[in-house]
Amino acid sequence: MKTQKDYIKELKSYLWENQLSINDYQIERLAHFADLLVKKNQEVNLISRKDEENIIENHIFISALVTEFLPTNANSFLDIGTGGGIPGIPLAITRPMMKGVLVDSTGKKIDAVKEFISKLKLSNAIAENSRVESEEFIKQYQNQFDLIISRGTVPMIILFRYAIPLIKNKAYLLAIKGGDIDAEFKTALLKYKPNIKKSTIFELAYKPTNLRNKKGKKLILLEITK
Repeated sequence: MKTQKDYIKELKSYLWENQLSINDYQIERLAHFADLLVKKNQEVNLISRKDEENIIENHIFISALVTEFLPTNANSFLDIGTGGGIPGIPLAITRPMMKGVLVDSTGKKIDAVKEFISKLKLSNAIAENSRVESEEFIKQYQNQFDLIISRGTVPMIILFRYAIPLIKNKAYLLAIKGGDIDAEFKTALLKYKPNIKKSTIFELAYKPTNLRNKKGKKLILLEITK
């Protein structure tokens, strides 16, 4: 099993190759998170077991890469279907001035995320065991977020339905998706076109292992209104 030092070395290599600037303290915390996640994954199914060896590339680095596309005026985020805390915890680490809520409907996963938040001493993130479409959650968090993020948990049209009650009048919707997303995006566009002010799709290519985005990862960034 890899050590935290291994994770730091691997992460620094990816960051340097792709000209991403993250300070040493944040890199150490990201590596610590990787270590916590892999160890907890032996008890609770948080990520695929086959991903453990490549946790830096497939989970930690890709989350850090996504933060480069975030709007600078976003102050509060909601991570829907956070699972093991991805991408919410890396986002909270790399953007310490942002406040985030990480939500998942599976209690064991949220218990793990709460443990990670505590051990990483993240004062700008909390974890909630809930469904974002529930009346209780909407009542507690309606109109609060200016950024909604999700890593491939639900179709775009469902993500819109979840997001609209929870965002401020203007906000951003960021989804990390794999494969062919054209049909899914068009379906969401049919219903929610009046809510979309701007849309951009980025290819998440990176050096040295995904130069032509052979893994097919895309980031959808939408500027939306209620």
